[in-house]
Amino acid sequence: MSPQPEQPKPVRVLFVCLGNICRSPTAHGVFQALLERERIAHRISVDSCGTAAWHTGKAPDPRSTAAARTRGYDLSVLRARQLQWHDFFEFDYMLAMDSQNLEEIRRQAPLDYAGHIGLLLDFADAGSGRDVPDPYHGGGAGFEHVLDLVEAACEGLLREIRRRDAG
Repeated sequence: MSPQPEQPKPVRVLFVCLGNICRSPTAHGVFQALLERERIAHRISVDSCGTAAWHTGKAPDPRSTAAARTRGYDLSVLRARQLQWHDFFEFDYMLAMDSQNLEEIRRQAPLDYAGHIGLLLDFADAGSGRDVPDPYHGGGAGFEHVLDLVEAACEGLLREIRRRDAG
């Protein structure tokens, strides 16, 4: 019996916001759906978390879930969790939704972290801005805007992962 060829290690992506109930679970659900649609979910794994522990164990905000559902994304299985030390040893990409959370990730990162720490919107078109705005204290339009930004950025992120993988 000949040995099986070694399977490449999946690329691991972590989306990070403050409470892990609006923006990062939205990005998690959108990117997961994109990977499934492209039939590459076995090559890229996805998770999300928050830098704060306020909502640990809770489902995404119902407004995020409802907005996502209208576009065909299911966030219902996701539960909030807080960024942990071990995440820096498990994830290749740690993508913050805004510059405040980006700074918190960088503050906690070990000096030898070899992955990519950055903003999700760095992978979107230049006109998208830098921060995904927090829709928590606003109306339904904010959740739709988050989806618009996240969808564009997730497409760009996938292009970047494919480009790096091919190189």
